[in-house]
Amino acid sequence: MNVAIIVAAGRGSRAGGARAKQFREISGIPIIIHTLARFELCETVGGSVVVLPEGEREEFLSLAETHGLRKVSRAVGGGATRAESVWRGLRSLEASGAGVVAVHDGVRPFVTPAEIDRTVRAAEESGAAILAAPAVETVKEVEDGRVVRTPERARLWLAQTPQCFRYELLRSAYEQPGALGADVTDCSALVERLGHAVRVVEGGAHNVKITTPRDFALAEVLLKSRQ
Repeated sequence: MNVAIIVAAGRGSRAGGARAKQFREISGIPIIIHTLARFELCETVGGSVVVLPEGEREEFLSLAETHGLRKVSRAVGGGATRAESVWRGLRSLEASGAGVVAVHDGVRPFVTPAEIDRTVRAAEESGAAILAAPAVETVKEVEDGRVVRTPERARLWLAQTPQCFRYELLRSAYEQPGALGADVTDCSALVERLGHAVRVVEGGAHNVKITTPRDFALAEVLLKSRQ
């Protein structure tokens, strides 16, 4: 069975507010519930492991039951870094016989079930695939306040989630020295270190990661437009 690891262990200080951002509401429903609802509707993922801040698991499981989330199989406590949180989610799957693991940010609630399915299927075929969007603006590489170079925009993509990998491959990636450090911001980078090719599945600009107060206002607009 393919399994999703939903990474929602951060405190989200940049988003402001007293609550962790994944529990803040958009149109009356916590962000994490909006996100998990997308996985409820996809065809390729049979279960979800949610990685949360320590002390939040009981409240989350109650929320999941209230909102009828059938695919949530367990909630585990997160670590000090994103990478450590993913690793804890992976370790919880040791005896599950998981096929492809789809790692997704808990605060990306606008991914579509079709995008999830396309990325998982690409990983089933190739072993590794990520959802990403082509860069639409010119990107500058900067050092000490000065432009070093201007990369060719046609070659640049913005990594999103889900990022999907066969379980054994992702496990090997996270067993590398230094894999749990704060500088590791996505799973693909670790798989790339192993020399394994990572396929890109095209996503869209709607798959935003809610990070700042401005993002909450944008999220409300996006949700209303979808409704």
